[in-house]
Amino acid sequence: MSGALSSLRIVEIAGLGPTPFSAMWLADHGAQVLRITRPGARHIFGLERDVLDRGRDWLELDLKSPEGRAAAHALIAGADAVIEGMRPGVMERLGLGPGDFPENPRLVYGRMTGWGQAGPLAHSAGHDLTYIAITGALHAIGPAAHPVPPLNLVGDFAAGSMYLVAGMLAAILSARETGRGQVVDAAISDGVAHLMAMISGLRAGGLWQDARQANLLDGGAPYYGCYACACGGFLAIGAIEPQFWAELLRRLELNPATLPDRVDPAQWPALRAALAARIATRSRDDWAAVLEGSDACAAPVLSLDEAPRHPHNVARGTFHGSEPAPAPRLSETPGALRPGRQLSLAEARAAWAR
Repeated sequence: MSGALSSLRIVEIAGLGPTPFSAMWLADHGAQVLRITRPGARHIFGLERDVLDRGRDWLELDLKSPEGRAAAHALIAGADAVIEGMRPGVMERLGLGPGDFPENPRLVYGRMTGWGQAGPLAHSAGHDLTYIAITGALHAIGPAAHPVPPLNLVGDFAAGSMYLVAGMLAAILSARETGRGQVVDAAISDGVAHLMAMISGLRAGGLWQDARQANLLDGGAPYYGCYACACGGFLAIGAIEPQFWAELLRRLELNPATLPDRVDPAQWPALRAALAARIATRSRDDWAAVLEGSDACAAPVLSLDEAPRHPHNVARGTFHGSEPAPAPRLSETPGALRPGRQLSLAEARAAWAR
């Protein structure tokens, strides 16, 4: 196995959303990840194959049985790290908590939850939407009338999975230097708050209104948003800087002297109406032909089915079929898609032997 993380061995306790995404990312970059699943467990969506499960072998163990717990303990004891996404206290009750592996002092224990390992909500159920709700992020996203769920990209995967990955890699580096592992408490609510650092800073500096669709990056500014085209599709415009704005207007064949002042927020509704009227005269693909590849900072809003066929994505190999390729790209040890298979306990032990 090759990849930047090929020296790592990680046990993943099967879960949903952010934990398998973290394990997928690590496996994409070469880590040997063994996924422990419940016997006969099926994916929550009933999929025959879940993209998030790619890149690693799996082993069915009943962690409610002494034999299953003993097998899991032995595998974790020989690992560099473990990933789990249970509610706080569950792994401890199974005898598989961070304090149950004194024979492996270098173990990095990655814990993924919505609310964190401690705090008033730590033992409460939740999902991406509820976790981001208490951070200010959900309040800031969507039209003025009401917040909009930003898929589960902001919470589960950005603030959850990738913060868990970053924390674990930091802890693994530390363990290799010090010989001491540690617990990574990755809470989605913490991660979202951290992701909001720039917006929080702008708000503290008086440069961000605490309202939706009233600011530079939330759809309030007419030069940063989406517009309907004649075909029913949409065009995304992000011409923030003056030079990019000038190029956009030139290609849209709009005279800046006849338009409302874009610097004045009071003029934004009128400016948005002027842009909308012009963009509505042609199809999305017509505008893409005019604007893409220029400094107008505009792009067609593609559907999930269209995205893998876009020439830029094709040229970079961004997708394998409809499945996203590993990212980011490392020049010397690139990530790769790897098949996984179900292992017997004997096969797992053999694969795990150093």
